Amino acid sequence: MTPAVLVVNAGSTSLKLHLVLDEETSVPVDSFGDVDPREIEAVAHRVVHGGADFSEPALVDAAVERELAALTELAPLHNAPALAALRDARRALPSVLHVAVFDTAFHATLLEKASTYALPHRFRNEWGICRYGFHGLSVQWAAERVRVPRLVVCHLGGGCSVTAVRDGRSVDTSMGYTPLEGVPMATRSGSVDPGALLHLLRTRRLTLEELDRSLEHESGLLGLSGSSGDVDELERREDAAARLALAVYCYRIAGAVAAMTVALGGLEALVFTAGVGEHSARVREEVCVQLGFLGLDLDADANRRAQPDAEIAAPGSAVRVVVLRAREELVAAREARRLLRR
Repeated sequence: MTPAVLVVNAGSTSLKLHLVLDEETSVPVDSFGDVDPREIEAVAHRVVHGGADFSEPALVDAAVERELAALTELAPLHNAPALAALRDARRALPSVLHVAVFDTAFHATLLEKASTYALPHRFRNEWGICRYGFHGLSVQWAAERVRVPRLVVCHLGGGCSVTAVRDGRSVDTSMGYTPLEGVPMATRSGSVDPGALLHLLRTRRLTLEELDRSLEHESGLLGLSGSSGDVDELERREDAAARLALAVYCYRIAGAVAAMTVALGGLEALVFTAGVGEHSARVREEVCVQLGFLGLDLDADANRRAQPDAEIAAPGSAVRVVVLRAREELVAAREARRLLRR
């Protein structure tokens, strides 16, 4: 039997632990204290931002931990709790190898024209400003489950991204240097005209901390609706603000999917995954209706009944539409095992 791997997924508001038993099986764990170190071969830590130095899994030691700490400012909502969880895990399980696996790693294959911002040379080449992309573990799982040459993956949860996958490799994605760029999210703004933000800094005398808090914690669906970033709650409401929030959200996602077809030269399958992608039939429908010009035809009944994993395109649709359960922990465990077996 393959030894188990404990996968640690620390988000901005939660800590999820899974004991991965084999390639297809994982079970949730409540705490590090519930794990017998004699029964696991490694602890795999999901780290959102690997920066320029980490495009492969890394065995964690004191030096790697310091490097991860230096990356925290690039994704403070995600890397900071991941680093805290890593330190807690190393204290709780000191006799086990710890491996960091990175969401940015799957996007190391982005097209140069997709990863490059139109900025001065010093920004790009001296200061390393480029598109990294995120949700890589989730997108990798989707690409392995839906094997078509031209695939777009919509990872829609608290954070949201849309990724173009060509022949199993990421070639373009909506998130950028940080997880703040792209489509609107639960509380994050997604892409905003940088000129508007400069205007606010100049005329409203916002501090950098105030602007950061507004973009990360007070925008997205929460900012649009005025009260909630939860899609399920907004769908139950009938007020104009909730309707506008969902309309903007779905419109921007559909636009991102259409943009990704440019990198692919077409579209053969569309995947919806993560919390909203798996559970909101309304979001899936509103996105797909706006993509009908691509030959995508949704089966409304199949969409309403869908439980992941499920196909929801109508017969004759030119594009497959798949609702897929996110299994980041399985990919993280496999990557950790791959490193240990080199």
